[in-house]
Amino acid sequence: MTATILIIEDETEIRRFLRATLNANGFTPLEAETAHEGLQKLIAQRPDVIILDLGLPDQDGQDFIRDVREWSQVPIIVVSAREQEADKVLALENGADDYLTKPFAAGELLARIKVALRHAQRVGNSVGHTYDYDGLSIDLSARRVTLDGEEVRLTPIEYRLLGVLAKNAGKVLTHAYLLKEVWGRHSTEQNHYLRIHTQHLREKLNDDPLSPRFIITEPGIGYRLKI
Repeated sequence: MTATILIIEDETEIRRFLRATLNANGFTPLEAETAHEGLQKLIAQRPDVIILDLGLPDQDGQDFIRDVREWSQVPIIVVSAREQEADKVLALENGADDYLTKPFAAGELLARIKVALRHAQRVGNSVGHTYDYDGLSIDLSARRVTLDGEEVRLTPIEYRLLGVLAKNAGKVLTHAYLLKEVWGRHSTEQNHYLRIHTQHLREKLNDDPLSPRFIITEPGIGYRLKI
């Protein structure tokens, strides 16, 4: 999987580690030490994925994400020492695709990059009406869901929830985002709605939350549909 990855990170040792990891796995790294330099390279070289530190010397990474999302949907993976759930949720609500807490393993980062690239490919696909993964097929235009060739009967709420996850497959979706998209903007505090219907949906998909086949729980943050 060949892709250009822009690293926006002010710590030299971390940039060196990321550069070596990306080079060893067939990616082309670009580097920036500040948000301003990162923005210039984003505009000039159009990378496929951004790896972003939040603690930049000239601009907070949260503000950088908001600024970029006004004009670009390039996948953004945050790598930060900030480990509070509030920071993770805010980054995702601002438009980040994923969040890794430092320190992290190289293998985990590479896996997240590949997921982000697959998600971007799906978003860029002009058809984009189907989801197929490990026997689960979701035809959004026909409103039909099958599992291992058998039709799955879903309630309207379950279908809307699965549909939102499928449209954003691979991307972490926060509780607040899912509640707003499925139940409306006045339901963003009703997390129990989401928990109950996700449980019902998993039961119908034979999806064990302890060893998920399709729906991954991001503890305290939200859910992600595998791709």
